[in-house]
Amino acid sequence: MTLTPQHPTKKYQVLGIGNAIVDVLTRSDDSFLEMMGIEKGIMQLVERERAEQLYGAMENRVQAAGGSVANTLAGLGNLGLRTGFFGRVRDDALGRFYADAMEKGGTDFVNPPVPGGELPTSRSMIFVSPDGERSMNTYLGISAELGPEDVAEEIAGQADIIFLEGYLFDKPKGKEAFLRAARTCRKAGGLAGIAISDPFCVERHREDFLRLIANEMDYVIGNEAEIRSLYQDDHLDKDLARVAEVCPLVVCTRSGDGVSIMRNGERTDVPVDKVVPVDATGAGDQFAAGFLYGLATGADMETAGRMGTVAATEVISHMGPRPEADLKALFRKNNLI
Repeated sequence: MTLTPQHPTKKYQVLGIGNAIVDVLTRSDDSFLEMMGIEKGIMQLVERERAEQLYGAMENRVQAAGGSVANTLAGLGNLGLRTGFFGRVRDDALGRFYADAMEKGGTDFVNPPVPGGELPTSRSMIFVSPDGERSMNTYLGISAELGPEDVAEEIAGQADIIFLEGYLFDKPKGKEAFLRAARTCRKAGGLAGIAISDPFCVERHREDFLRLIANEMDYVIGNEAEIRSLYQDDHLDKDLARVAEVCPLVVCTRSGDGVSIMRNGERTDVPVDKVVPVDATGAGDQFAAGFLYGLATGADMETAGRMGTVAATEVISHMGPRPEADLKALFRKNNLI
């Protein structure tokens, strides 16, 4: 098996599957978080009533199409790749906003908004602290209902690379959708991989995660906490090695300590320059965009890792989870292309 796709004629270079969530961002200080009972720096799932309470408390809201894998696809679109997205939104104002925003960003929104009385379109209320930390309160709504019926095999088979979002692993239907997408893509000669998304996802579904990575995935991307949560050896090098034994390509982002990549047993470490983020929202998503761009275009692992760090550095320099600068120009400036 090769880890660089060889299908230049396929419709999509990268096809994502994940939560279709409208991000609603605002700035807030720690005292506001405490007053509202918001735990700082993590993603929490909230029910509809709590979502409406938090939404109402937000001042100077900024609204954008979000969701982890969708943010990655926006970065890949910025880089000029052909991208598509399997997601589920309701045919309501937020759902139509979301579908339009994805299309305007250059990504095919494969599934039309769902009419009728289902749950509302998903949204995440993100409170950005002065130190750049983001506290995410996510109402999953209709996007969490994505299932195998939303994954058309004729589309999944048209992808060089499929990228799955760990957050969707919380429901059996999401797992089935993943398997259908991954198996269809791989059967047609493509690569399938996953962003772990959150250590808590692993805590809830460790055995299923490990089975998926070992049997169905060609690559896995996660931060240090996520990679360490898989095998719980409490030693990153050991955890990386164990994941690398079952998956050909493992990518671990380590904040200011750089990136560690294991490909077919060979390790590559990529350093980063430490910077204080304006807003850390989307750092991991845009790292994935840069890295997947490298993977899709046949770059070596050091170059792909550096592409990821350049894209992540761009997105943490401003509010919002998607790039504002021309990433390809930044890659040229850093002699990556």
